[in-house]
Amino acid sequence: MAVDFSALGGVAELTGRRTERAVLDRLIEAVRAGESRALVMRGEPGVGKTALLDYVADHASGCLVARAAGVQSEMELAFAGVHQLCTPMLDHVDRLPGPQRDALRTALGISPGTAPDHFLVALAVLSLLSDVAEQRPLICLVDDEQWLDRASAQVLAFVARRLDAESVGLVLAARKQSDDLAGLPELVLEGLREEDAQALLDSVLPAPLDVRVRDRILAETHGNPLAMLELPRGLTPAELAGGFFAGTVRLSESIEESFRRRLESLPTGSVEFISTDFSPFRDALAGTRFDDAPIIDAPRALAGAIARIAFSKFRQGLAVDPAQVDANYVRRSDAELLWRDIKVP
Repeated sequence: MAVDFSALGGVAELTGRRTERAVLDRLIEAVRAGESRALVMRGEPGVGKTALLDYVADHASGCLVARAAGVQSEMELAFAGVHQLCTPMLDHVDRLPGPQRDALRTALGISPGTAPDHFLVALAVLSLLSDVAEQRPLICLVDDEQWLDRASAQVLAFVARRLDAESVGLVLAARKQSDDLAGLPELVLEGLREEDAQALLDSVLPAPLDVRVRDRILAETHGNPLAMLELPRGLTPAELAGGFFAGTVRLSESIEESFRRRLESLPTGSVEFISTDFSPFRDALAGTRFDDAPIIDAPRALAGAIARIAFSKFRQGLAVDPAQVDANYVRRSDAELLWRDIKVP
């Protein structure tokens, strides 16, 4: 069993963000032209950082794209983020200068040895990216920088400051400013403009939206795309048509109630939760049949990939009902969550 909740009432594509897309388009063009660029995208959870990273990946034709994402459960593991980013490039490691090669191989757990010098590891990553880009322009996308382990954050900041003309682009998405990224070019993301926010709501809702409901959503979410998408989910057409916000329901309470509704739509049986950060959901589970369900940490990339596969199958007619799709997926705030049946012998 599984439910791809993005299949219920449509899926939002990137809406608005013309200025931000123009900045990213220029970065892509510069990398294609043989230059290097580093950029920090900064904004609150749900404002669209991951969507813009996806935009870069989708529009970087002619370039190699490498991706990584910070994972809270790996923050104490030195070089975990570097390992995630550089693993697809390991066939180039032996081309590095000896000291750099040895340091990187040790940092990535390929070769035994004492803790490597961080400066040599940083030089090695810079050299590795440059070597890969000699064959084809390279764009590296790093999500959730705030959850990178300290060593990886320092290495990537070092690389970002020393890129020159290697045909390498490095885009890091973070929630807030950090000392490691200070002084690097920034793209600060705010909420969507009102007309874009309205267009986003219209693109995903299965029924017309009452003006009062729309205005309340726009006012309380401040144009945050993820909050706007999450708030109306689970509501009936009648609730969307008017009256849902007649009271004084707070945004956070409404989102939590929407999450509870989707939980209760799951069939009975044992369920486990897989999430990059489950903390925002714990209160919503209190008092439900899922209160004691096991919770497993998972990289963001895993949740997103399974969700895309699930929705693709739904659209292709391989599942006549969302409950028959192979994965369950819901995204709220900065979390990505999917449900998976536990196989009991």
